[in-house]
Amino acid sequence: MATYLYRLGKLSFRRRKLVLVLWLALIAALGVGAATLSGPTAGSFEIPGTQAQEAQDLLAQRFPQAGAGGAQARVVFAAPAGQKLTDPGNAAAVERTVTALKAGGRVASVSDPLRGTVNQAGTVAYAQVTYTVQPIGLTDADRTALVDATRAGRDAGLTVEIGGDALQAPAEQGIGEVIGLLIAALVLLVTLGSLVAAGLPLLTALLGVGAAMAGIQIVTGFVDLSSTTPTLALMLGIAVAIDYALFIVSRFRHEVALGRSPAEAAGRAVGTAGSAVTFAGLTVVIALAALAVVNIPVLTQMGLAASGAVIVAVLIALTLLPALLGFAGDRVAKGRVAARRHGNGTMGRRWAALVTRRPVLTLVAAVLGLGIVAMPVLDMRLGLPGDNMAGPATTQRKAYDLLTEGFGPGFNGPLLVVVDAAASPDPQAAATAAAARIAQLPGVVTVSPPALNPAGDTAILQVIPATAPDAAQTTDLVHAIRALPPSGGAALAVTGTTAVNIDISAKMGSALGPYLAVIVVLAFLLLTLLFRSVLVPLKAIAGFLLSVAATFGAVVAVFQWGWLADLVGVEQTGPIVSLLPVILIGIVFGLAMDYEVFLVSRMREEHVHGAAPKDAVVNGFSHGARVVTAAAIIMISVFSGFILSPEAMIKSIGFALAAAILFDAFVVRMTLVPAVMTLLGRRAWALPRWLDRLLPDVDVEGTRLRGEEPPAVEPELVSAGTAAR
Repeated sequence: MATYLYRLGKLSFRRRKLVLVLWLALIAALGVGAATLSGPTAGSFEIPGTQAQEAQDLLAQRFPQAGAGGAQARVVFAAPAGQKLTDPGNAAAVERTVTALKAGGRVASVSDPLRGTVNQAGTVAYAQVTYTVQPIGLTDADRTALVDATRAGRDAGLTVEIGGDALQAPAEQGIGEVIGLLIAALVLLVTLGSLVAAGLPLLTALLGVGAAMAGIQIVTGFVDLSSTTPTLALMLGIAVAIDYALFIVSRFRHEVALGRSPAEAAGRAVGTAGSAVTFAGLTVVIALAALAVVNIPVLTQMGLAASGAVIVAVLIALTLLPALLGFAGDRVAKGRVAARRHGNGTMGRRWAALVTRRPVLTLVAAVLGLGIVAMPVLDMRLGLPGDNMAGPATTQRKAYDLLTEGFGPGFNGPLLVVVDAAASPDPQAAATAAAARIAQLPGVVTVSPPALNPAGDTAILQVIPATAPDAAQTTDLVHAIRALPPSGGAALAVTGTTAVNIDISAKMGSALGPYLAVIVVLAFLLLTLLFRSVLVPLKAIAGFLLSVAATFGAVVAVFQWGWLADLVGVEQTGPIVSLLPVILIGIVFGLAMDYEVFLVSRMREEHVHGAAPKDAVVNGFSHGARVVTAAAIIMISVFSGFILSPEAMIKSIGFALAAAILFDAFVVRMTLVPAVMTLLGRRAWALPRWLDRLLPDVDVEGTRLRGEEPPAVEPELVSAGTAAR
């Protein structure tokens, strides 16, 4: 592989004008396609194979008037102290508000709060607003009309608050990404000591992310993609693109410092560091594409879109980057790092020497430290963000609290029971009997009368549980209703937001094992091929598990327990987003293997070239430590920018990824790895003979390039000015 990539890098350097024109033409074509072919994104979760989704599909087919899957708003009214909503003046204000709600855009139905949804004290009531489209289909004008409709009640002295998903605006990128890029630029400048060298990774990252995002926008014109899909692709695309370019630029400067011509240095940089980039990118792609195993469309879309962004980042690093190195000429080789040919006396070498002198003590201390941080994971609770996790000052949280105070916690998570009575001789009687049976179950507060569709073969019941949506008792009630046997030819199914959340959490839990198995097995095979070792991949996977455990512990401590919540802007603690574990495992596994590949490939390069085991660890670590440190800081900066997002899911993903890189890069890869490699010695590179014969030699360390003498400096590259022409 090193030989082929060497030729590709050298060719791209020499034919830099052609390569640049081709990439710019491709990006321009993608931009035109994004502007003309893109479509809207979707904001709903679909969970194929679950009863909640099957019930929604049945309602969409037989009872579209019910608005199952459409946006919902729950407008809660509270009377002033000492008054009731049924008082004439208050009742008139409620009626005016309901009339205004019905006049809103895309509204399918609005329930009358004074007929059936008033608490016993007469102080709190709510109107259920159902829309004809999903939350993502609502426009700003629709949301404004919803908010404006509450003025009639508020002007009359009533407290009026709005809950539900109708107020959820589509995810948008904000200032966080800009801040992350600025920090990344500063780190690159400090690391490389040259504006030109620091600018190349940023330039290639922006071009790559632009191409990837344009490609995603084109796909939205043909496939329904989640509104969060571009965010994840942007988050990963920026981080890996900067890191991959940083490693190749650093290797290029190292080769130039050894006396090689710029063209030869570009070829060798792509042949060696580019090989590591290729394998690192493959591990990330494997981990992300394997999200399809979970069989939740939104996760599959996020994984495939982010995989595409990573692939683009790799291709740009291998082709466009060496072309840009040709345009930059000698200016890239200027700076402090290029002058350090072997890293003697650097902080990285001193750290490696310290770790390898006390490998057992280092190993024990690092494992214990990560274990302590991971302890909160034992208390982790999963759920999907709802109004209960909104900030205390938001109207969504106020509506949630008013309903809890006026009716009980279960009113915030009603269950929608679908009665399929197509095979029943008397659908009305079957639905009434089903309501009576459900009302007798423990934990049920009330069951609404059945509402039949126009065809008379399907009915819906609204069941109010006695406990909150995320309570274990509510989950037990859902299972109890589903366990009721068919009666009178009618079958029951449970759906609604609460049931959907329960099904998602259950499906994520059952898919976690197979997903882990898929990415671990595939990555083990890939790393075995890369390092020609069995113990090194096993050690890499064990380190990843430690990083993930510590990350989950930190996430629970902040988002569930509230530690340092003010620092990261967590206004309300609660269960961890149920999608986070699988997403985090996939992304962190790929990124963890990035640093494993970058560090250990240099150690293997030293080993293959004859260094003693301990010297190979120290020398390999010292070559890559500074750049890996910079790459980790850049990733942490980019991911931390997403902590500023107002969305709980994006905020938690950004925090989790930043914490994961902190633990994995600095504790596992830069502390545990040299300690374990020192303890293993030559055994680290042991490979059974039968396996050695089966595996192809990819030559990631560039052994076949070792014996070539540096060619004479090419005349057209003597000066930066000539090289730039």
